[in-house]
Amino acid sequence: MQISFVAPSNIAAGAWVVGATEGAVLLPAAVRADKASGGALTRALKSSRFTGKAGQMLEVLAPAGMTVSRLLLAGLGKAEHVDEKGLETLGAQIVARLYAGGETAASLEIEVPSIPGKGGAKVKKAEAAAHLVFGARLRSYAFDKYRTRNLEEFEKKLTTLRIVTADTVAAKKAFAGLSAVADGIFLARDLVNEPPNILYPEEFARRAKTLLSRLGVKIEILGEAEMKKQGFGALLGVGKGSIRESQLVVMQWNGGKKSSKPIAFVGKGVCFDSGGLSLKPGSGMMGMKGDMAGAAAVTGTMLALASRKARVNAVGVIGLVENMPSGDATRPDDVLTSLSGQTIEVLNTDAEGRLVLADALTYTQRRFKPKFVIDLATLTGAIVQTLGFEHAGIFSNDDQLVQRVQAAGRTTGERVWQLPLDPFYDKMIKSKIADMKNIGGGNSGAISAAQFLLRFIEKGTLWAHLDIAGVAWQDGEQKPTIPSWGTGWGVRLLNRMVKEHYEA
Repeated sequence: MQISFVAPSNIAAGAWVVGATEGAVLLPAAVRADKASGGALTRALKSSRFTGKAGQMLEVLAPAGMTVSRLLLAGLGKAEHVDEKGLETLGAQIVARLYAGGETAASLEIEVPSIPGKGGAKVKKAEAAAHLVFGARLRSYAFDKYRTRNLEEFEKKLTTLRIVTADTVAAKKAFAGLSAVADGIFLARDLVNEPPNILYPEEFARRAKTLLSRLGVKIEILGEAEMKKQGFGALLGVGKGSIRESQLVVMQWNGGKKSSKPIAFVGKGVCFDSGGLSLKPGSGMMGMKGDMAGAAAVTGTMLALASRKARVNAVGVIGLVENMPSGDATRPDDVLTSLSGQTIEVLNTDAEGRLVLADALTYTQRRFKPKFVIDLATLTGAIVQTLGFEHAGIFSNDDQLVQRVQAAGRTTGERVWQLPLDPFYDKMIKSKIADMKNIGGGNSGAISAAQFLLRFIEKGTLWAHLDIAGVAWQDGEQKPTIPSWGTGWGVRLLNRMVKEHYEA
């Protein structure tokens, strides 16, 4: 879909999309469209249920006296409630409606409404235009590369999208950063959506190197020989049962001052999780190609930061493995020695993500000594039972870091909810023969998993753990800006937090 920003003028072809606020109050462009169509919108309003609520649509096809193919009136809701997230959702809903109508070109002329008695709105005009088209672009995502039949059912004919705004220069500038974020989200979605016979650890590492190195990101890939030499006993223990070689990918973006410590993101990258010898049931194994969504989010975030040339030093470290059963697989009751030197009694090989993260976290802290480290992982089913599919769980040893992540989540819609860490839960992973065991029992599963990770956070390191098992993919109803199974969750959140608090 080709996107452009144009100054207001007569709309001669394609769809003309205009807006109204709650109470069916037409915004200026809608008033002009109504006049140009001889009152077509006014007449349509009288015979419809359109009231201007957020997301409502009213369509007039082939309006008399005009050369446009259709007028589309979009509801923004109450003027005082119009914000970035709402505009993104609206942009996505508009594109979905145009797709359904088979439209090939459209002009969006939706102004930021003034607030009665207060004047300006929450979002400036240029930023409003940028967020509107950002939502539209997110909705344009598709993962159809493996379809070979009935392709017309999935065809998206909308190829030209024009955003009409008075300040095209400012709008283009505002969208440039958001477009980079969209690129990162799309990469994360692609990685999660890929089937596991295609995207195994070495292929994931190859794609990361190919896509990010061209943007100036320094990429290092550690194979099993190098990791064994360094002592990655926990991560390698997970991958022992697979014929695919495990990998550790290190991504460095140096956009800040040389003297500035980097920020760090660590991702769980289990490219397929069978459960290992603690084999999952068949129904539980479906969708486990997405157990690398944390690594996908980290990779997408690094691409977004590099694409928009973020003024920050950032490190992304992802541990890539397959968890498979075989004669060489790690067994329940085995004891692994982690990179940190701590020993782990493995009682369930399906609690493998924390083993991968343990070594990746240790490596990241010892090598880079970051300002903070945030890990992302589809770590536990328990977090889904606790928070469902609307929030990720956050655990941390620093309140300010939590607050910054939460604020970014509220703005972007990628919301997080804090859960506790406490010595009581730490006792749950006490082992009879090793430093710790890898499961804590039947209760508080997400918390005991976080307590396990905390064992690998070194003194003085600010850390947060995001359990994204409930938000990394969607099996139910699609959200307007997420038209695929893989959501790309985390890229927007981390980018926003970096932009607001850590860029020079």
